[in-house]
Amino acid sequence: MAENWLDTVKWDDDGLVPAIAQDSGDGRVLMVAWMNRDALRLSAQDGYAVYWSRSRRKLWHKGEESGNRQSIKEIRLDCDNDVIILQIEQIGGVACHTGRRSCFFQRLEDGEWKTVEPVLKDPAELYGRR
Repeated sequence: MAENWLDTVKWDDDGLVPAIAQDSGDGRVLMVAWMNRDALRLSAQDGYAVYWSRSRRKLWHKGEESGNRQSIKEIRLDCDNDVIILQIEQIGGVACHTGRRSCFFQRLEDGEWKTVEPVLKDPAELYGRR
């Protein structure tokens, strides 16, 4: 497959683009991460989400440790060509490293961030004791 489509993406100065993982069933935003060219190409090629870890400075195959992979149903690019949205099926039901369905589990209430979603799986079970 020709990779000209990757040239359409407006990569930032670090060669990255933000990627939003959205549940293809109910539309819930589960997480936001970063992709470089290789991550986006591999994601499109293999059908499972691959991101660029800015902290580890390497490709991160979502679920490689936890088993909670993201099966891609559709990849879209926004109107400015600088944000990717992945319509995904979250295998295992947990997208967040805290063991929750979504990384967006805190809500602003009365000037404070409140945790409003339960832990579905103990992170120690997902990633082993660190």
